[in-house]
Amino acid sequence: MNNTTAKQRTIAKETSLTGVGLHTGENVTITFIPAPENHGYAFKRVDVEGEPIIDANAHNVVNTQRGTNLEKNGVKIQTSEHVLAALVGLEIDNVLIALDAPELPIMDGSSKFFIDALENAGIKEQDAEREEYIINEVITYKDDATGSEITVIPSDEYQVVTMVDFGTKVLGTQNATLERLSDFKKEIADARTFSFLHELEMLLDNGLIKGGDLNNAIIYVDKEISDATMKNLEKAFNKKKLSVKTNGILDNLTLHHPNEAARHKLLDVVGDLALTGTRIRGKVIANKPGHFVNTEFAKKLAEIIKKEKRNKVPKFDLSKPPLMDIHQIMDMLPHRPPFLFLDRIIELSDTHVVGMKNVTMNEPFFVGHFPGAPVMPGVLQIEAMAQTGGILVLSTVPDPENYLTIFMKIDKVKFRQNVLPGDTLIFSCNLITPIRRGICHMQAYAYANDKLVCEAELMAQIIKRK
Repeated sequence: MNNTTAKQRTIAKETSLTGVGLHTGENVTITFIPAPENHGYAFKRVDVEGEPIIDANAHNVVNTQRGTNLEKNGVKIQTSEHVLAALVGLEIDNVLIALDAPELPIMDGSSKFFIDALENAGIKEQDAEREEYIINEVITYKDDATGSEITVIPSDEYQVVTMVDFGTKVLGTQNATLERLSDFKKEIADARTFSFLHELEMLLDNGLIKGGDLNNAIIYVDKEISDATMKNLEKAFNKKKLSVKTNGILDNLTLHHPNEAARHKLLDVVGDLALTGTRIRGKVIANKPGHFVNTEFAKKLAEIIKKEKRNKVPKFDLSKPPLMDIHQIMDMLPHRPPFLFLDRIIELSDTHVVGMKNVTMNEPFFVGHFPGAPVMPGVLQIEAMAQTGGILVLSTVPDPENYLTIFMKIDKVKFRQNVLPGDTLIFSCNLITPIRRGICHMQAYAYANDKLVCEAELMAQIIKRK
């Protein structure tokens, strides 16, 4: 992982557009909403009770038939890839995407309309630095069933190459290349989705592509069309007359690029790999890409990034005088021994805090917790992280001695290593969302002996003492 000198970006204001879902045919309004630093991409279903949020995360992929479909707690999002590609292509890091139907609008089958809407909203630089995962070794995923393969190799910037071979006369081998993200808008964004006639017949027979028409999908005619099939297509597309042009495309749709199919496959790769949740600095080479292989590769990459991030322990100089010693901590926190699990504060900003605790054999909990093989209880590690976070939230009020910090939620808790007498624990807490109404939502980590020992998402609120 690496923090670049580039800053994270969001949009300056909300912006909306309306269209239909390609497969459902439902009208849908999509609204891009500015999001705070380190938020990433997420979808919000405003038509569902509670307006649940589905993170744009590879592990939320449940289906890749005719698009990349996400699901979390039973709530679904269909065909997410074109919107995500637009966000990556404009180098926007943090956006909440609200929609009032399960499927995103297909528009013209490309990312162009989303690019236009986002640019009209304006792009705003944020304070936090952008994080990138730098590819230092070759990473590959291959689907043996199809022969599809994606590889990423070291490169000075994010690049994508797609190589496709459809094995048909009308659309054979094509390649497309994205040398730099700044070229995405001009070179890739307007490449539209496509289908072959034999696929189209099957989709129509199964009641799919209800929102399809000849303006949002290129139809390559890879077989002879009977009069009956042509009549069915004219009915499906509400056209009086259809024909096959000399370039093998149904109707008179003009290609934006000779290799538009390969460019659209590249667009899909960019959108699907956004599901890793982290910017990538490397060259992606995709041979016969598709949503399945794209998202499986995204899952593999996300796991590698997560593992590397977890094992990368931040370094702090414990020999320096602390930012806050135990007396200053007790001036702020209401806790007292034996339930004060914090000795020092090493760093403190508006968005993060780092604390420290020396674990000694004299801790009162060792008397009863495995006295023959003393181990610090996991719940007390969580409490120690929460107390560290309490310093962060209490630092936002002028009179912290008049407040108490109350737990609201603990989520995604994992214990990695035992904490033993003699260990020095380092607690690092970073805001997930800005503090509002005294509510602090943070990602917390505890380290000892250059290893991650515990992690959790914590939510707490400060309330006035009565």
